[in-house]
Amino acid sequence: MSVVPEQLSSPSRHPLANGGLQRLLAVGADRSIDLQTFFAHVRGVAALLPAGQHAVNLCDDRYRFLVAFCAVALRGQVNLLPSSRAHAVVADVQQRYPQTYCLADDAQQPLPPGSFVLPMELPRLDGVLPQLADTQLVAIGFTSGSTGAPSANSKTWGSFLTSTAQNLQALQDLWGEAQPALVATVPSQHMYGMEMAVLLPLLAPATLQAGRPFFPQDVVLALQQVQEPRVLITTPVHLKALVESGVGLPPLAGIVTATAPLSQELAAAAEQAFSTEVREMFGSTETCIFARRRTASETAWSLLPGVSLEPQPDGTRVHAAHLPAPVNLADLVELLPGDRFVLRGRRADLLEIAGKRASLGDLTRKLQAVPGVVDAVVVQLAAEPGHAVGRIAALVVAPGREEADILRDLREFMDPVFLPRPLRKVAVLPRNDTGKLPRDAVLALLGH
Repeated sequence: MSVVPEQLSSPSRHPLANGGLQRLLAVGADRSIDLQTFFAHVRGVAALLPAGQHAVNLCDDRYRFLVAFCAVALRGQVNLLPSSRAHAVVADVQQRYPQTYCLADDAQQPLPPGSFVLPMELPRLDGVLPQLADTQLVAIGFTSGSTGAPSANSKTWGSFLTSTAQNLQALQDLWGEAQPALVATVPSQHMYGMEMAVLLPLLAPATLQAGRPFFPQDVVLALQQVQEPRVLITTPVHLKALVESGVGLPPLAGIVTATAPLSQELAAAAEQAFSTEVREMFGSTETCIFARRRTASETAWSLLPGVSLEPQPDGTRVHAAHLPAPVNLADLVELLPGDRFVLRGRRADLLEIAGKRASLGDLTRKLQAVPGVVDAVVVQLAAEPGHAVGRIAALVVAPGREEADILRDLREFMDPVFLPRPLRKVAVLPRNDTGKLPRDAVLALLGH
């Protein structure tokens, strides 16, 4: 029997989630959801969604986000995932894409006109097993703007399937053959949250704790709601708060962290405090996760299967099976044997002033090490007219310390040409939900 060419190139279709219909997908304080119930919710919500091409998914409850994400995809629409739920950020995304509506799970929060709010009781609808084509565009994620204007990055269902399989290979030894329970502090809209708290529960398979814990005691309560093996998905900012709080956590199979650099000191302190391994993941909205390391004992990163790096003069080109084309990152790397590499900073972070060299990352770490400094960031301002290089400036959170005293201490281990001027004290740095510092927010506090 002959086959027409169109059939040869037809896309494959894959279920929304892996496992039997009775598999436990999500748990909360008062609910347990299996796959059969989840599929019914997805079909029910998809039938209610308004017409459109795109949906800005603003759901806060993790299970409702999961249902909404899959319902939007099942309807043939695209999830838009802004880096923040701030009104200006959401409005910008809506203006950039036609036929866009907002989708939320809380009618009390201020929402743009025409928004769709999930009903309190999610509708159920029986039907066939929900499936998506591997070529279907299901999401567009936006970078945080920590180094400039946010950029859009398209993700197909097939690319998510491939990247999730790689993530599973990088993490499964933490929990073995049992189905893990995931508790996450990172927002689902962020690509790291999408990979760890949306795709892993669907495809690993894993069980998702449906809340969004923020404070240390919230994390404790969320972990107590799930069974072992437990995995905490978090960020360095939240991990630092957990360590400094002194709380005791239920037994953990592992802690996974990303979104910002994790210091070896904090990683070691967390491993000691919680008697588990802290595994740091490396990636970006553009690339998804592509490397891992145990930061407490390793400085080099190990590439995930199917990933290769190609150093460039101004960064690194990432090749991976889940990427439709190589992606260029601003990070500078040094390749090592055994599919490993070390980071050497970013070209844009490297400074040369008066013949002397430094990096913004290293200067920030030195400022953060000053006694009494709780948090800090060092940036380079745009060059003023008539000047070849921009001034170095800093924001610092340091209750009980004066700016002049901090600068005096900083002089002991920083070359005077790199001393930040101005150095401005603030009550808190303008970190977003994942702990990153959008450059425009930092410059606004500096008056630039």
